[in-house]
Amino acid sequence: MTAVAAAPPVRIALFGLFGCGNLGNDGSFAAMLETLRRVCPEAEITCICANPEEVERLYGVRALRFGLQGEASAAWQRIIPDKLGNWLRVLRYRGYFDVLIFPGTGILDDFGAGPWGMPLCILGWCFASRLGGAKIAFVSIGAGPIHHPISRKLMKWGARLAHYRSYRDVVSREFMDGIGLDVSRDPVFPDLAFALPVPAVPAQAPDGGPPVIGLGVMSYFGWSHDPATGGAIYRTYLEKLASFAAWLLGGGYRIRVLMSDLADATAARDLRLALAAELRELPVEAFVAEAAFSLGDVMRQAAATELVVATRFHTVVCALMLGKPVISLGYSSKNDALLAEMGLGEYCQHVERFDVPLLIDQFIALQRDRGRRQRKIRDTALLYRERLKRQEQALVGNLLPAPRRLGAATARAPRLRPLL
Repeated sequence: MTAVAAAPPVRIALFGLFGCGNLGNDGSFAAMLETLRRVCPEAEITCICANPEEVERLYGVRALRFGLQGEASAAWQRIIPDKLGNWLRVLRYRGYFDVLIFPGTGILDDFGAGPWGMPLCILGWCFASRLGGAKIAFVSIGAGPIHHPISRKLMKWGARLAHYRSYRDVVSREFMDGIGLDVSRDPVFPDLAFALPVPAVPAQAPDGGPPVIGLGVMSYFGWSHDPATGGAIYRTYLEKLASFAAWLLGGGYRIRVLMSDLADATAARDLRLALAAELRELPVEAFVAEAAFSLGDVMRQAAATELVVATRFHTVVCALMLGKPVISLGYSSKNDALLAEMGLGEYCQHVERFDVPLLIDQFIALQRDRGRRQRKIRDTALLYRERLKRQEQALVGNLLPAPRRLGAATARAPRLRPLL
């Protein structure tokens, strides 16, 4: 009897800014990776990312660098040949993957990026994947704002090539609709991080001492994220945050600093210095700032808090997953949209314009109403998990391809090479 050769495994690529210290991005990757390993355990998974060595170390998957070096300082004479060269390298991978997935994150905005970096890279990989017959999915992504007109066109063209698109909030879908993408069949599902397991942790400070408030900091230098031009924005942000923190400490609260990006250690250090200068004496036990290396770590740290004031989106997400009331000092509408769904729409301010006396008033009001707000938050977080399960079923039913015929399986795919 002739043996029947097994069909080759499905080859799936996950694309994003992973492995570069942003714990929210890595949490979205981890959530999608766990889903794929559960529903498609035989799949060959490759990550196309910013730091392949770190992704391989943390998650045990093959990784490929998508290549964005030199954009900020390169002259036009170098940008054009360099980026065209990268496109040619990307085209070598047409036909290698069966599915290209953009798992969550704010992948369709231009925060800290010009058009010749991530926007061009997204379009290049989508174009090559389409040429090779792969299916493309943008799953629970954030979109907008995209300020640069060229970036807007490149990202819209890339998204238009997708077979499946879903957004993590209505604001993202409305933004893409506003720049001319047909979103009539694009659903809205929660951020992928809401599918992550919630650590088993105590619900309050274990020592029974004064209440602890979570303060989610960010090394924020404006939308362009350029320390050279955004230094004044950063200093103003830290000064205001220090004033609020001093008010908390003066009221008998303790502070737990929360960081969902490794780069935020700078902001935590600067906040401590500003507080020490303002108070002349800062008790060690009243101000705790510990490093986190995953969203699970952020959740474990947030578990000891009563209420969280945060800037980064995924610090807000971690607090909400634990049922913690949140005040947002966000830099885009994604924070506002999420808090509105959680029944906290009146507890938002913009990071560049927030008013400390108003923040104190918001804190007092939310602290007073904490019990009622927590019930709404927990119910909504559970609903989010159920909705993500429905999206998972849709992906399995419509996105993952059936096994290829034996004749088509014998062709060798190109060997993975790093993109420089």
